[in-house]
Amino acid sequence: MRAVVQKTLSSSVTSEGVETGHIGQGLTVLLGVAADDEEKDVQYMVDKIAHMRVFEDENGKLNLSLLDVQGELLVVSQFTLYGDIRHGRRPSFIQAAPPEMAEKLYSQFVTAVRALGIHTETGRFRTEMIISLQNHGPVTILVDSKKVF
Repeated sequence: MRAVVQKTLSSSVTSEGVETGHIGQGLTVLLGVAADDEEKDVQYMVDKIAHMRVFEDENGKLNLSLLDVQGELLVVSQFTLYGDIRHGRRPSFIQAAPPEMAEKLYSQFVTAVRALGIHTETGRFRTEMIISLQNHGPVTILVDSKKVF
């Protein structure tokens, strides 16, 4: 699994003209699923993202997690995180999971973060979405369950 995680003051996602998710302070996560991902990848991503220390403590240091600040989470599926443009100019998405598999693991991720008590909103899987956000910091972190980066 691969994620782009942004610390946000607020964010929302609209699909087919309908707002499907809106959060206040927290993290906005663009989440991609690879063809070789498994449940262990889901658990790795849940643990990393829920406990990632990107919120300021009383001394202004990035020392607190989403759980510590009781922040919210907006999760949007994004298979294009597996776009490979090393050869030619048109991205190849062969590393991305097939839609049925991706939706299953995406849903497992959402269920797992909600089980931690994190208020979580989502986009609508397999639709074109518009995401609005206020990136705070700015703080943007890349996370990959295979530890590619």
